[in-house]
Amino acid sequence: MLRVHFSGDDLGRVRVATRPDPLWETTLSLHRLQRGDGDLRVRKWRGAVRTRLPKAAGPLLTLVPPSGYFPDFLTPSGEDLEEQLDLVCRTERLALRRDLAVLARSRRPTPWARDLGDANPAALGALTRAARSYHRAAIEPVWNDILACFDRQRARQARLLLTDGVDGLLRGLSPAMRWKAPVLEVDYPVRQDLHLDGRGLLLIPSYFCWRTGVTLVENDRVPVLVHPSKSTFPKPCAPATAPPWPHCWGTRVRPCWRRSKAAGGPAMSRAARASPCRRRASTPRCCVKRVSCSVRVRATPCGITSRNWGRHCCARIFNRLSLLPETVTHGYRVPTPQQHLMRK
Repeated sequence: MLRVHFSGDDLGRVRVATRPDPLWETTLSLHRLQRGDGDLRVRKWRGAVRTRLPKAAGPLLTLVPPSGYFPDFLTPSGEDLEEQLDLVCRTERLALRRDLAVLARSRRPTPWARDLGDANPAALGALTRAARSYHRAAIEPVWNDILACFDRQRARQARLLLTDGVDGLLRGLSPAMRWKAPVLEVDYPVRQDLHLDGRGLLLIPSYFCWRTGVTLVENDRVPVLVHPSKSTFPKPCAPATAPPWPHCWGTRVRPCWRRSKAAGGPAMSRAARASPCRRRASTPRCCVKRVSCSVRVRATPCGITSRNWGRHCCARIFNRLSLLPETVTHGYRVPTPQQHLMRK
């Protein structure tokens, strides 16, 4: 677990980055590329990148494993890729050796990594070329999506800050982060304590950050906390059995019923009272057809067996019953299967 310790001065110096960090996105995307996690858009991105991954990006893969630690010198502060790569090339030899020594605990160093630890200009040049080629192939095609996701998250955090203050901002970072003043607890693979000591904290929303936050190992730089954007939070697993209507379809559904002029309630014609399905016809049910739902899932919440589902969906019956619901989903009016059959 990562524990970030705040003081009164630190709470007044919490800020959000103004633009996505190119090298943080690059390194975190390498985690997503080598692992099988991520949402649907990340999986699509992974399939596309694997077909066009350049060979020049090989040195970068030796420094960023599928999970766990990667060197701090790969993510200097900045908002421009070229400026950040220039800072990487000017990293001191002591810092290079220190970070590579930590990496060597989990994976065996290559001869190129040893040259990099000695600040060899050729090794540093190969690293910058690898970062540029990988960024061009993997990050630039989705950069507009990254910017849009970042802007939405930043606007959301601004609303939280204006409404609930810094406490609300820190509480709304991620489900894997818990604000227990004056400590922010973050689900983390190792135990680490980050004491801000009056320096404040820079929050960086990330497109490729998944589930929990990431920070630097060493405490000699500007404290940062990279966290997933709201749209990249992992969705909870679907329940084993379908919950009661209408949540079984995973969509907010509002049924719109035709109402009788006299009673003001759902219209009940003479055919409804004479129908053998009177009990079920007297209870309006919204029949939403979704590709992901089977007949059994649709029929169960309505108290109808799968065998009789087609009988209740007959266009003639629903026409005579005058029970023609419409669903309003995300602001769009969608015809139900019964209305679709009647139009034919």
